[in-house]
Amino acid sequence: MPPRPVLAAALGSAALLCAAVGPATAAPAESVTASAESVTVDATGRLADDGTVTLSGTYTCTDATGPVFVSSSVSQDSPTSRHGVGGTRAVCDGAEHHWENTGKVTSEKLEPGAARVEATIMELRPAGGLPLPFFHVTRQQDIKLAKG
Repeated sequence: MPPRPVLAAALGSAALLCAAVGPATAAPAESVTASAESVTVDATGRLADDGTVTLSGTYTCTDATGPVFVSSSVSQDSPTSRHGVGGTRAVCDGAEHHWENTGKVTSEKLEPGAARVEATIMELRPAGGLPLPFFHVTRQQDIKLAKG
């Protein structure tokens, strides 16, 4: 089977299993915030004329057994509507690393000015043959989107 359908099937299976298992698969909030793991968001993001958004920051993570990613999303006018802005593969070696995600938001026109960003370090941790999502740390931050 080609890699993309295999990955899609694995992620779909993980989502179904998470729905069946419930919140017990997520780490308790205390363990996430009490650890040496962190993710930051730079105070300014870039917004190109074609709608492409670039967000960046730093991260630190440890103790990963599966592939890890830094994902990000942005919202502007509605706190309930978020737009995914790319994802970056993360290295969880305890050192601080830079991340940068770029993506084009097509469902809503973003404007230069105030915006809210959420950045998350998420691992696909192997569990019984299926990769299950494990959230290391999440941060929400108000930023400025600038033309560029």
